[in-house]
Amino acid sequence: MERGSSFRNIVIPGFRFAGLPAGIKKSGHKDLALIYSEEPAVVAGLFTTNRIKAAPVKLAMEHIVSRKAQAIIINSGNANACTGEKGMKGAREIITCTAKELGIPPELVYSSSTGIIGRPFPTGVIKKALPGLVRQLSPLSLKHAASAIMTTDTRAKISFRQIRITGKKGTIAGIAKGAGMIRPDMATMLCFIVTDIAINSQALDAALREAANSSFNMLSIDNDMSTNDTVMIMANGFLNNPLITTRSPYLANFKSALNEITYDLARMIAEDGEGATKLIEVIVKGARSKSDAGRIALSVANSMLVKTAVYGRDPNWGRIMAAIGYSGIAVHEKKIDISLNNVKLVSKGMGTNREKAARTALLHKNIIITIDVGTGKENARALTCDLTEGYIKINAHYGT
Repeated sequence: MERGSSFRNIVIPGFRFAGLPAGIKKSGHKDLALIYSEEPAVVAGLFTTNRIKAAPVKLAMEHIVSRKAQAIIINSGNANACTGEKGMKGAREIITCTAKELGIPPELVYSSSTGIIGRPFPTGVIKKALPGLVRQLSPLSLKHAASAIMTTDTRAKISFRQIRITGKKGTIAGIAKGAGMIRPDMATMLCFIVTDIAINSQALDAALREAANSSFNMLSIDNDMSTNDTVMIMANGFLNNPLITTRSPYLANFKSALNEITYDLARMIAEDGEGATKLIEVIVKGARSKSDAGRIALSVANSMLVKTAVYGRDPNWGRIMAAIGYSGIAVHEKKIDISLNNVKLVSKGMGTNREKAARTALLHKNIIITIDVGTGKENARALTCDLTEGYIKINAHYGT
């Protein structure tokens, strides 16, 4: 398997991309992206479980039952959430106009938005930019699309893998955005994945759900869930490989590659958390079940006290122990071990007096908190970042 997570000009056969500044953002930065497949593709998607959903999410949830897609248009700078019937009308207009520009049926076009909630949707601005956006479509412009979907992100996020199927090399590539308002319970903020591998809708849906469960659903920056969270994957079959089904011997390799891509992207989001200075990975071992391990890992990852301690280089392991205890999972205090970047702070529920070594370990940008609860054999991991003054500054003035 070949891998990558850079801006190198990776080509996914049959797909073209574009990203440009349409004028939605006052900054003048790119804010409109388009992903286009030259032929209709099989699609799978997951969407926010927030009961308040943005207009494009509502429409996408209606469309995706067809399991077919050919284009996704994404804007940043405006969430088109809590915008009433005007927002729904605007999203439908953008879908219709995009379909017309591409010469494809509207039911094969999906829209997605990210940005400030409650602002009137700039339908006219986007419609005006559409012809130029379509003209810029290129197999080499994935990086432009990745840049155009950013909000408070400091950098674009791209990951890809290549796998061999019957002697042919297939590609899976994904882009994502997210830095704040992140506690997915389905997918991620915005993530779009494309592949030239032929796979049926059942296998694609199963692979996406598995990948999201071990990556995006194990990611938290500030414990806030967006109204717009979306992850979608399109497979156009240009590789002409034997169709991957739920019984295919190639499904395992496909899943493995997709799992790596989504974890890459989740890791990039955590690294780029608003105001963050450190990436934190919480690894839980020795739990009774995967579910138990996951709940403990997320309990620690969501702890504001743990996150601020990491920022302040304070090896206050009592905060970690408390988060384990209120996770809702039955644990035995005397069986718990806790390490911080391989410095063992707790053994069998008691401190080891190694705070000085742990404080030195906290100088690193990548922090690994390892917890062994000693009740079973199952593991899980969660991703987060430290909590700093920078997060407060960004979000105190985000809407103004």
